[in-house]
Amino acid sequence: MSTQSATAPATRLVVALTSLRGEKEFRKVRAHGQVVRGPLFTLRVTDYRPRYGEVWLPRAIIGIVVPKKTLKLAVKRNRVRRRIREALRTLPTLPACRATIYPTPAVLSVPFAELQSALGRALAGDFKARKKKPGVPRASS
Repeated sequence: MSTQSATAPATRLVVALTSLRGEKEFRKVRAHGQVVRGPLFTLRVTDYRPRYGEVWLPRAIIGIVVPKKTLKLAVKRNRVRRRIREALRTLPTLPACRATIYPTPAVLSVPFAELQSALGRALAGDFKARKKKPGVPRASS
């Protein structure tokens, strides 16, 4: 006999959200990630792979990059980071991935629900690591 009723909601995979840390991790995402561009942000994303010696624990590892060139005031840069972090945190599901988000100044003025839906759509794809293109063989002289 099953203890769950027929009307019980289906369990969904809940993936933890952590921050991307260290220059090396950012470089890996930049080198191997796929680019998703939108009016609110540019997203570079690759599939989840554990670090060497780390146990397999699928989670969303996301770094938010807001340069001074984009927004001059630190208050605005921090507000953008907080809005994006909260939008990611409140998404119903997150894929297991490594990603960097480069927001535009429009993130400050857009309604929160719209920001959240744009992030959800961008992260909904199937992301695999990019393979490096084979080098062109040099002609021997």
